[in-house]
Amino acid sequence: MPQYVVLQVALKEKIKNQELSNLPELEKIINEQAGKGYRLHTITTALVHVSGLEAGDLLQATMVFEKL
Repeated sequence: MPQYVVLQVALKEKIKNQELSNLPELEKIINEQAGKGYRLHTITTALVHVSGLEAGDLLQATMVFEKL
C-alpha cells in the first residue's frame, strides 16, 4: 500500500456566470481517505482559467494524504 496519495478536486467553479461549490465532495474525499488509514498532510489551491465552450474559472485543490 502506498505511503502517500495525491488527489485533486475542484472547490469552486465559475462557468458561464454560474458559481458551483464542491465542498461536500471535498469533505467526502477527506473522509474516504481517513477511512483507508490516511490523514490529510497538505492541501494547496490554485486558480485555473478554462477556455473554450465551457470557459470560466476553477479553484482547484490538490491534497496529499499520508498513511498513518
